[in-house]
Amino acid sequence: MNPDNIMDMSIFGISKNLGLFLTMLPFVAILLLAIVLIRVFHKRSFAQTVNGTRKIRINRCLTGAAVWSALWFIEFLVSYLLNPGDYRLQFNLSAFIPLLFVSLIMISIQSTTEEFLFRGYLTQGIAGWTKSRWLAILIPGLLFGLMHSFNPEIKQFGFWIAIPEYVFWGLLFGLIVVLDDGIELAIGMHVANNVLSSLFITHSFSALQTDAVFVMTNPTISIKDIIGFVIMGMIALAFFTRKYKWNFNILNQKVVNS
Repeated sequence: MNPDNIMDMSIFGISKNLGLFLTMLPFVAILLLAIVLIRVFHKRSFAQTVNGTRKIRINRCLTGAAVWSALWFIEFLVSYLLNPGDYRLQFNLSAFIPLLFVSLIMISIQSTTEEFLFRGYLTQGIAGWTKSRWLAILIPGLLFGLMHSFNPEIKQFGFWIAIPEYVFWGLLFGLIVVLDDGIELAIGMHVANNVLSSLFITHSFSALQTDAVFVMTNPTISIKDIIGFVIMGMIALAFFTRKYKWNFNILNQKVVNS
């Protein structure tokens, strides 16, 4: 194994596209197993774990993906224009086309699985147990961030530099999920972020080792990067709040089990 990045399978002669597929494959089993066990032990369907009803709001998934994609591309364009020397073009059409299919299918499953477990099952469980919406946001958000402690980026950039970004991601999604009473927006945002990252940016310490369009030659995480990410999250939150007319007062209301 590559001691600097255990997600890099090139040492075994495995192509990056196949390596990405194999890395994402366990999430298929995890999602299927979770769906079965939740139905057996809790008598809840996939849709009920998504938003408490029997109907999944696909339009919310698409909206979340569209909003985050727009913000992602704006952030990338600004970063590229300010620091063009940090990016090296390596576009290879023959490698990019299969990457596109692997990313759209397998990374979508991976992102959906994480949201289903953390913002669906775990959030509903904590809300029902504690009756607190704030704890239903905080606990899964912290656990989500800590789950990424084993990512190769953490070893490279440092725990206290990289983990806050993952924790913020978890808390932002938790807040959106509680306000919207469902995980569809979070699924769309999560899928968009991971798919776009796999397609357009990679570096030697990335958990997603892909034949992306650009390679970062000097990957770093600074306070400016974290602030930029927070601003993106706040813009998305403001947009959704206006679009769906969310009431933040609900956060202080006690959860009543149905």
